[in-house]
Amino acid sequence: MAEVVIGVDPHKRSNTIEVLDPDAVVLAAGRFGADREGYRSMLALGRRYGSRRWAVEGCNGVGKHLAQRLVADGETVVDVPAKLAARVRVFSTGNGRKTDPVDAHSVALAALRADRLNEVLGDDAMVALKLLADRRDELVSARTQAVNRLHRLLTELVTGGAKRDLSATQARALLATVRPRDTVGRTRRALAVEQLGEVTAADRKLKALEKRIAAAVSETGTGLTGLFGVGPVGAARILGDVGQVARFQTKAHFASWTGTAPIDASSGDQIRHRLSRAGNRRLNHVLHIMAVVQIRYDTEGRAYYLRKRAAGKTALEALRCLKRRLSDVIYHQLVLDAQAREAGPGGQTGATTESSATGPTPAASSSEKSLPGPAENHATTDPALAS
Repeated sequence: MAEVVIGVDPHKRSNTIEVLDPDAVVLAAGRFGADREGYRSMLALGRRYGSRRWAVEGCNGVGKHLAQRLVADGETVVDVPAKLAARVRVFSTGNGRKTDPVDAHSVALAALRADRLNEVLGDDAMVALKLLADRRDELVSARTQAVNRLHRLLTELVTGGAKRDLSATQARALLATVRPRDTVGRTRRALAVEQLGEVTAADRKLKALEKRIAAAVSETGTGLTGLFGVGPVGAARILGDVGQVARFQTKAHFASWTGTAPIDASSGDQIRHRLSRAGNRRLNHVLHIMAVVQIRYDTEGRAYYLRKRAAGKTALEALRCLKRRLSDVIYHQLVLDAQAREAGPGGQTGATTESSATGPTPAASSSEKSLPGPAENHATTDPALAS
């Protein structure tokens, strides 16, 4: 029997599905509650078809819970991005009308025609790392807000205020020198002490959390922390956000996802590229920190950066070039980690002759561009070799 596609438009309280055969003929449809009984009924309807594939919209968002339930029950699930389903809906009949059945039909059509949709896998240690990394970001944000409020109060209590990089210990020492006698001053000082308590509590939580993150990263056996400029926190963010590196077919695909690859904006004989503002900005930030750290020390990354400066690029342009190369390094290390996990204990795979896990240029054929340039009628030398 030919494989059918079951498109799912998930919501908090209901799930709408539509079953399509390979010729896009509707075989069944329905709306089910998101509770246990509704899920069982939906699953029973899907299992009427021997060869099937579930296509769930937004498996990293509202559809995550449903997708994980299906995977846990042994079903094959692919993730259909909301933007892809929206494009299918716009070009279908019905004037782009948006209803749950229409959305389910669009999701099913997108899964039926699109290539290389990501298959959803069960939650693993990478998901736990993402949760820990997200929690650290929340704590850092809360601490920053508390420090900003403390700065504002200290400006009104201490002549000249406090320095920019203010620690809890330094703030405590400043407050010890302040003894206002008026009601307003005492109130300000009391609020400053309260804000200082929030900063101290955030510091304590961050310290404990970072130890937990370091232990969790160590348990994965990843080699990311061996790369210059990547610590346990950065490795946790990379592993948590990337998940399964197999979903990226090439290092160029990975670089485009991290936002480090320039966008090809060529037209005719005019060849140009522009800065990408898209991609995963959190991972882009990790690569930015990695690049800055490598530039500060005597590393291969610094040598590459200086070569770009000598070639006439500005400091910012050279930094972007380095980030693009470091994206390749990260990708290569993730591939090595995946190969080591597949090989199992005692069967670790080594680095190939094409790349280096420690250098900023993991492959001789790597490029600063994620997409090939305009077609040419003669063989050309890879620009990475000449850099």
